[in-house]
Amino acid sequence: MKKVIRVGSRESRLAVIQAMHVIELIKARNPELEFELVTMKTTGDVILDRNLDEVGGKGLFVKELDIGLRSGKIDFAVHSLKDMPIVTPEDLPVISFTKRENPYDALIMPKGVDKIDFKKPFGCSSARRKLQLEKLYPGMSSKGIRGNVLLRLEKVDGGDYAATVLACAGLNRMGLGHRITKVFTEREMIPAAGQGILAVQARAGEDHTYLKCVDDFEARTAAAAERAFVRRLDGGCSSPIAAFAKINAHNAHLFALYYDEKSGKSVTGELKMPISDAEALGLSLAEKLLKEIEHD
Repeated sequence: MKKVIRVGSRESRLAVIQAMHVIELIKARNPELEFELVTMKTTGDVILDRNLDEVGGKGLFVKELDIGLRSGKIDFAVHSLKDMPIVTPEDLPVISFTKRENPYDALIMPKGVDKIDFKKPFGCSSARRKLQLEKLYPGMSSKGIRGNVLLRLEKVDGGDYAATVLACAGLNRMGLGHRITKVFTEREMIPAAGQGILAVQARAGEDHTYLKCVDDFEARTAAAAERAFVRRLDGGCSSPIAAFAKINAHNAHLFALYYDEKSGKSVTGELKMPISDAEALGLSLAEKLLKEIEHD
């Protein structure tokens, strides 16, 4: 009897699509393996009336799946890397980082609308996005918007919001790329660390050979730089911190934003280093921006 590998995922449609994408990639290289999808409702999916920073941050999207891994209910979990805490438990390492989807943020306006109505608020619960939107659209107002991708689109189309901002990756994976009004460049809106990358997390000390086929070197390198930057600045869910690395054959080019809550000042910057120094790149750019804030 074949061993069935149980794959953990959040219940949302996007999370299921992402988990199935990873399963299909593994099956293409390991056709003898069988999989079962196990979905779980996480605390972050249940609490929709408050911003995440008010109720515990990004860990709310992984808590139940971590419990499932430790109990043996699932064999590995698939997460959006940007939703994971910056420090992961030693007993539950990230084994693979999938090839990155479009990492950028997109502006979404109501169906049939082609001009922003600044009398209405932008639907935005992300401090990172809000800070950058205010620079792009001076005088705009914003109002929190939570829920899955389809729910947010529904709220925008309902006419209560001028627009919202969503990750291109999620929209593309759900076949909703046609809803994108504008794609922001990294010079307009720096993405969240890890945006567009899926993380495959499993138990330490087990045989994960079959998971290596979904690991992408460029995504792993970018993740190392971006997450090192955020880790150095202790950026939680509430902190407007952004980090995005472009990877080529030789170098990693990191773009980042840091907001200092004490002074209310924000600064952006960029830095290049060889791809072998990805983690050092993140730490170096963090130090650079910290000094700029201090001497401003």
